[in-house]
Parts: sequence; C-alpha cells; structure tokens
Amino acid sequence: EVFFAVDLDGTVTTEEILPRLAGCLCLRKEMERLTRRAVRGDDAFAVSFRARVDMLGDLFLAEAQRVTAGTPLDPAIAAFIRERRDCCALVTGNLDCWVKPLAENLGCRAFTSTSELKSGRIAVKDILDKAEAVRELARNGAKVVAVGESAGDIPLFATANMGIAYAGVHEPAPTLLPLARHVARSGEELCILLRRVEDELRR
Repeated sequence: EVFFAVDLDGTVTTEEILPRLAGCLCLRKEMERLTRRAVRGDDAFAVSFRARVDMLGDLFLAEAQRVTAGTPLDPAIAAFIRERRDCCALVTGNLDCWVKPLAENLGCRAFTSTSELKSGRIAVKDILDKAEAVRELARNGAKVVAVGESAGDIPLFATANMGIAYAGVHEPAPTLLPLARHVARSGEELCILLRRVEDELRR
C-alpha cells in the first residue's frame, strides 16, 4: 500500500492560509513576512507559528473558517487527493479548527496541530510532529510519499520513503531539497510524478 502525505499551505493551496486570515485584522503584510521566514527556515517553525497564531487571537472562529474555506486550491492536486482520498492525508502544522473546512472539502484524513481556547482566544495546544504522522501512515507496512516545500517539511521527508519538493507556489527551502528525490514546478507535473512513483512503489 502507498500513502501520500501532502503539506497543505503552499502545496495544495495556492496561497498561504495565515496571511489570508491576517487580512481580516489588517495584518496581512506582517504575516506574509513572518510566513516567508518560516517557509525558508529562517525562524524555527514552532516559535514562529505560536507567534503568528497569537497575532490572530482576536479573529472569530466562524470568520476564520469562512476565509479558510475560500482559500484557492491547485485544481490538479485537489483532484488527485479526491480521487485517492483513502490513501492521501494532509500533513500540516496549521491548526485543526482552521483547516477543517478544507479537509472536509477534499474528503481526506488530516494530521494537524491542535487548538484550544484561552480566555476566549484561539491558541496553540500542540504542534504536529510531521514525522509521527508519517509513522502512523506507515504503521501496517505501507510506503509513504511526502510532498511539501518548506523547512517545516524536513521531518516529513526524512521519515517518508520518498520526498517530492513542490515549487508551484514557493521555491522549496534550500534545506529541504537534499531530502527530495524530485522537484515539481506545477500541480500537473506533481500529479504525473505521484502516479509514476505510486506505480514504482507498488512493484
């Protein structure tokens, strides 16, 4: 059996979710700057993510989910996931409560960071260990193909059987590239690669 562990922001989505949410609070430019730093690996993901979530603490959940639900998806990648929803999983450091509409839209399993309410504000409870998500998918001997683009995807690639870096939205983090067997520059190219490696790994 082959599973695909796919990053969400900047891979399945054609925009990063947190800057879209920050736009509701007139903080989009600052959030974009912090997100770029996290993608490149300039800032440690856990520290950066907690700070970015704290910036969004005044955003109501219903509004956040409305914005998230409207985040554009790469049509080829979204179609691939829907066709293989039983063997695809979103593996994202983003929060469960925010990405829920997209996971439901795609119909696949999602491994996420978890949230909690503190004094009425959304806060980070636990940050996802992406390596643990791969180990869960591989529990019964399945092979796992990882897809992502940021420094936060290094544990994902390091634990999977194969990693494919995606450059359709951002240039992949330089620290991720040594762990990638392939680099795809469009959703269509990525899906061709995924079908090919699926055949290879099933042999």
